Amino acid sequence: MHRALPQAGKRWTDTGRLHDERGLKNRPPGDTRVVPLPPHLVALWRESVATFGTADDGRLFFTERGRIISYTTYHRVWHETRDLALPPALAGTPLAKRPYDLRHSALSTWLCAGADPAEVAQRAGNSVEVLLTRYTKCLYDRQSINNQRIESLLRAYDQSLEPDEQDEE
Repeated sequence: MHRALPQAGKRWTDTGRLHDERGLKNRPPGDTRVVPLPPHLVALWRESVATFGTADDGRLFFTERGRIISYTTYHRVWHETRDLALPPALAGTPLAKRPYDLRHSALSTWLCAGADPAEVAQRAGNSVEVLLTRYTKCLYDRQSINNQRIESLLRAYDQSLEPDEQDEE
């Protein structure tokens, strides 16, 4: 990644257009950021590019005319899809309420999987401090998962004690 096109609205951009071209957040102008992907996501990305191509400027997501997808269109499609994808019990919750929540979920999932926080922060383009204060609270049913891990560790510890050691305690 080497640039961003945030939508701010014509009144709020330097160019008078909906989107201003900007460098990457917290990086010097012209700097790039490598975004590592697992092999199965690389395969999906390549298949998408082979099927749909890219916009003239290299963007992966674009309208039929090659333009930037508007926030309102993206927002509408997100909510329609979310309602179809989630069971009714979760559709009324904050889970995946906004597209940006996928970022929270991904980073939280990587941390929950045991990935090194410094590596996760680097992939996300954040500091470890930001990562641990903002992105570790978003995993659905995390308490249950952590309880299972703690119980498993305690069972393994109990099983590793010799019978004589258990009698001494």
